[in-house]
Amino acid sequence: MPANPASPPTTSLAEIDDRFHRFVLGLPEARSDEPSGAELATLRRLELLSTRFDMRSLPRLPTVLPQLLRTLKSDRAAGGELAKLVGRDPLMVGEVMRVTGSVFYRSAQPITSLQHAVVLLGQDGLRRVITQHVMKPILQANVGTLGHAAGERLWEHAERCAHACAWLGRSSGCDAFEAYLAGIVCHTGTGAVVRLLDQLMPAETPPLSSGFLKGCSKLAARLSLQAAQHWELPPRVIEAMTECQGPPTPTGSALGRTLSVADTLAIAQLLVEHDRLAADLDLSHSWPDILGPNLLARCQQDLRRQFAEEAGRT
Repeated sequence: MPANPASPPTTSLAEIDDRFHRFVLGLPEARSDEPSGAELATLRRLELLSTRFDMRSLPRLPTVLPQLLRTLKSDRAAGGELAKLVGRDPLMVGEVMRVTGSVFYRSAQPITSLQHAVVLLGQDGLRRVITQHVMKPILQANVGTLGHAAGERLWEHAERCAHACAWLGRSSGCDAFEAYLAGIVCHTGTGAVVRLLDQLMPAETPPLSSGFLKGCSKLAARLSLQAAQHWELPPRVIEAMTECQGPPTPTGSALGRTLSVADTLAIAQLLVEHDRLAADLDLSHSWPDILGPNLLARCQQDLRRQFAEEAGRT
């Protein structure tokens, strides 16, 4: 009889989350699951420091952003109106012109004005440029002795999570921009935890237990929510991030369920690209009561096509 084909590799969701935080922090594999006495003490100190964390220390969002986002909610927003709002932030102007000057957007005629660039991008493209312009510096600013590459790795995840959340959101009735924004900001608090750990941990960090990193992950989720509230992000984004304090449930909001699943799919895709997970890992049956396996399988394929293949071309 012919041999049965090998089953696809399986990895628990908890293990995927653990590997992600080790990847972000540049840490070796765990030697134990349970936190040591010293780690429990560090977690208590982290909790205390987090209660004193000054959200005002986060970079401010551009003052024009709320009005621009409200305008983008209308499908009838004119290019001239959008260009006028974008033009009030010089850095945003520079980013819009840079993106529209890329090979992907290059048109037959040279771009001669901001309004031309805005029209060329379209509303969906402009939403993404604005979100990236705002959030990328925030996530990439999380650089320290312990997590020297944490900012870049968090941004890589944010790109994949935003893409997956918007992709899945189309099938679950989510607002496209709110889904994209939620995916971008959902790990903002992880950067804050990196900075707090940098104050508490020695430069030569011993292997940390899975239980310790799980505690850090819960704290990061809470700080992410506080940051979103501080920035006065849309109510449905706040609701989704509140729900993501725990595992997704069938009774949760559409965006909450979508964000929770997209987060893990994005983590898995990032780890695959960096050889931290098997490339053929199938997560399509991981949330049978939340989203259908066929939809999740297609999302994994889309992430692979969008990011793994794109990386191979660069």
